[in-house]
Amino acid sequence: MSIEWVSPDERTRRSPLHQVAEQRQAQMRRLAQAVERSASALWSQRHPDGYWCGELTADSTLESDYVLLQLWLYPASADTASWQPPSREAIDKACRFILARQLADGGWNIFPGGAAEVNATVRAYTVLKIAGHDPESDYMVRARNRILSLGGLQACNSYTKINFSLFGLYPRKYVPSVPPELVLVPGDLLYEMSSWTRAIIVPLSIVQSIGITRPTPGNLKVEELFVPGKRLSLPKRDAAGLVFTQVDRAVKVWEKLGWRNIRARGIREAERWMLERTRYADGLGAIYPSMMYLIMALDSLNYTRDQPDLVDAIAKFENLVLEAPGRFQFQPCFSPVWDTAICMFAMGESGAPALPTAPPEGLTKAADWLLSKEVRRKGDWSIKRPDLEPGGWAFEFANESYPDIDDTAMVLLALQHAHAGSQERQEAAQRRAIGWLLGMQSEDGGWAAFDVDNNWRLLNKIPFADHNAMLDPTCPDITGRVLEALIRSGLAPTHEAIVRGVRFLLQSQERDGSWFGRWGVNYVYGTFLAIRGLRATGLPADHSAVERGAEFLISVQNRDGGWGESCLGYDQKRFVPAASTASQTAWALLGLAAAGKRDLAVAQRGLEYLLENQRPDGTWPEALATGTGFPGVFYLTYHMYRNYFPLLALATFGR
Repeated sequence: MSIEWVSPDERTRRSPLHQVAEQRQAQMRRLAQAVERSASALWSQRHPDGYWCGELTADSTLESDYVLLQLWLYPASADTASWQPPSREAIDKACRFILARQLADGGWNIFPGGAAEVNATVRAYTVLKIAGHDPESDYMVRARNRILSLGGLQACNSYTKINFSLFGLYPRKYVPSVPPELVLVPGDLLYEMSSWTRAIIVPLSIVQSIGITRPTPGNLKVEELFVPGKRLSLPKRDAAGLVFTQVDRAVKVWEKLGWRNIRARGIREAERWMLERTRYADGLGAIYPSMMYLIMALDSLNYTRDQPDLVDAIAKFENLVLEAPGRFQFQPCFSPVWDTAICMFAMGESGAPALPTAPPEGLTKAADWLLSKEVRRKGDWSIKRPDLEPGGWAFEFANESYPDIDDTAMVLLALQHAHAGSQERQEAAQRRAIGWLLGMQSEDGGWAAFDVDNNWRLLNKIPFADHNAMLDPTCPDITGRVLEALIRSGLAPTHEAIVRGVRFLLQSQERDGSWFGRWGVNYVYGTFLAIRGLRATGLPADHSAVERGAEFLISVQNRDGGWGESCLGYDQKRFVPAASTASQTAWALLGLAAAGKRDLAVAQRGLEYLLENQRPDGTWPEALATGTGFPGVFYLTYHMYRNYFPLLALATFGR
């Protein structure tokens, strides 16, 4: 029998504790390499002016509406099926891109991987037919059959039906009326609606009240999309909805018999309202729907094609298009402030400005760019907060009537890691932003996106409200981010606003431990931000709300170690799993890290998912939509989410 002699150094190397330490060191080296690759990839995407702006895309309804807008601007002849407007080449490109996204069952969806949706499918079929596609071709027959199986045109929402009514494709008497006199109603009724809704309905009210109906080529109709025997009616979901339906009928009578001078005054005031909000903005509201209706409203008011306001409106709208071989796709808006702030925060948390790949000025140029975009004018929010000093940031390049609470909080977080060229200017902007955020806290203690106490639920009963966007209520995701931003900006956890915000989050936690995510998909997003906000205020990791939030995240991890959540959760009002994505995995990891769970096996598996799925160029693949426009109606794909959120997660675990 021989006895193996093992040196003390060798015994140390063979010990379980030493092996764990070696594995940890190896993982930290991989983490550092992944962070550097990720940061290098993001630095390479920075604009020379210092900002980041990734693509922001949605579903095919934007291209479908573009074709209808061309039909509005360049009316067809009702006597001939031939339609050859100046924009014909662009129309054909849009139609090819629409057709490329048709599903196997003949329909179109509103988020990647989703089932066919009736509004998207009806609009796609209709514009293809208007553009001259043969209704009896295989793809059109399949689309038509899918539409009928989904309930036909009658099952569409008011937004689709209103658009169709402007071209004689749906009876005007069965769509909600949006009277321009709304801007004259005392009590600021208009400002009880969400900012995006008012930016849509004001120009739409002009279009409806003037009452122009554009012909389709050869007086084309889509009667084949109506389910036989299914009656047409205004939406009425309950008793309150029935009352609003009767009000709508009264409005239609008023349109025929009312005092013309009041109607004319309403149109003039609506015109003034929308033009006033196009100054210092990339279009009305700087978002696709209101920009489209602005063009239609100005055209209805007989603005000539060379009139500067109309020229500017069309140019800003067409600037949203992404065009390349085989692609003609509209963005719903631009996201430069949002992308820049999150990039800066992730870079700062990771130490990336000190990497060899970082530009000489680090984040200074980005900070200077953000400061140049600070909103210093009062917008719609000031109707309810007239004495509040302006301060904050919008989402887009320019949208000064609508600074965004979420963006403002994110910019404050970003500026924690950046020194602008003028420190005095930066500190003044931060001071104003903190004051504005405090002034924009709602009565329930939470924060919304653009307004204060925008929660008059009765408005959800009006016929037009079926687009699920009438209100801008407070939400856990924004509240969590605001709390973190305010605490990191120097507010004490005992500050009244912080205490109220914490109370809001504790009261809004779901029974399963999660939090609803209004602006990201969905419960994973809301939960990670709520936990970060609560922990930033000093709530301990063993607090029951934090523990339950972490338990929720752990319970919904996928087998591959990542996290993924479907947009269907908004309809089903619960978490619905989906394939793992880089952004949602990063959110879950950030939530677990904030909850003090970074060393758990589930967190380490999630970290491995990100490390293993990172591409050699430092980016990550992601096919699903993880951003939310209007829950259940409109979803967004932020093309930089898959890159800067993983960097932030890796940086958090690498510390």
